[in-house]
Amino acid sequence: MKQRQGGVTLIELMIVMVVLAIVASIAVPSYRQYLIRSNRTEGTAALLQLRIAQEKFFLQNGRYADDDELTEAPPNGLGLPDATVHGYYGVALNRTSPTTYTATATAANGQVDDRTCPSLTINESGVRTAGGPVEVCWK
Repeated sequence: MKQRQGGVTLIELMIVMVVLAIVASIAVPSYRQYLIRSNRTEGTAALLQLRIAQEKFFLQNGRYADDDELTEAPPNGLGLPDATVHGYYGVALNRTSPTTYTATATAANGQVDDRTCPSLTINESGVRTAGGPVEVCWK
């Protein structure tokens, strides 16, 4: 009686490797796009927080803060960082008059791959705009 040895042939191993490579080539870009979309919330949250701080500053000072007062501690400024928590967005403030401003969050670091929404903006009236479709970027 001949004894048969069990195991995996080289061909079977190569087929499994090809299938895994195909699945990975589909999954990795999809996951990267998912991360980019989820990181947008950091930019939108920073702008909404800035808007609330601006309204408080306006009530106390009769004017909105400008970019120089963004990082300065209250009551002389807003006391907010010029970048988001994880550094995915840089935050800037542009006051055009004592009663108007535009706040902008611009993609930075790993978020620069976000070609759909490279920047997000909000003004004193709460009007939201973006470097792409507003309904997608501010979702």
